[in-house]
Amino acid sequence: MSGLFPRPRAVVAPGAVHVPEWLSPQRQRELVAACREWARGPVPLRHTVLPGGGVMSVQTVCLGWHWQPYRYSRTADDVNGARVAELPEWLAELGREALREAYGGGGPVRTYAPDTALINFYDGTARMGMHRDKEERSAAPVVSLSVGDTCVFRFGNTENRGRPYTDVELASGDLFVFGGPSRFAFHGVPKVYPGTADPATGLSRGRLNLTLRETGLGAPGR
Repeated sequence: MSGLFPRPRAVVAPGAVHVPEWLSPQRQRELVAACREWARGPVPLRHTVLPGGGVMSVQTVCLGWHWQPYRYSRTADDVNGARVAELPEWLAELGREALREAYGGGGPVRTYAPDTALINFYDGTARMGMHRDKEERSAAPVVSLSVGDTCVFRFGNTENRGRPYTDVELASGDLFVFGGPSRFAFHGVPKVYPGTADPATGLSRGRLNLTLRETGLGAPGR
């Protein structure tokens, strides 16, 4: 528990569930250690360059499939041409645990098989504009895990980037799942609160966000 009073879980919108402090401190440390390894490569952590030449303020590394604006590929042709690291089965199983926590045992939980993870690192000045995760061919839920600095997560509607939206504070260890009617909702991170990370997690500054997804593209070739 991060404060004097527990933060209640909340259904932010149909299919969008926030579960505070879901990850134990030990699991957070394990994720931080794993992310440090993945950040070294074969495709390293980097700032993604947008088609118009702009550069995203967050730094990203991918597992399973490589995401670049606005498609997935088996190799990181916009970085170094290497194939990204595999998505480990233990991380996919963590995603299934997350769905069971958010939704119970039915529905998409039985068949959930994430095959990619996008890992974003936010420093104190990084932001993420309102966008939809729509490059996937699967409508399976997105599982989002937060470690490190607290942020404002803006969860919007499925029609446009504006209102109505709900601002949710995501702290270290929080789980956020969005699927069903909210799967293609716009969302973003307008603010990070520097200095709120707990060094006990292994991350003394910044925020890690791991999102697990099903691409629907089939098994990557060797």
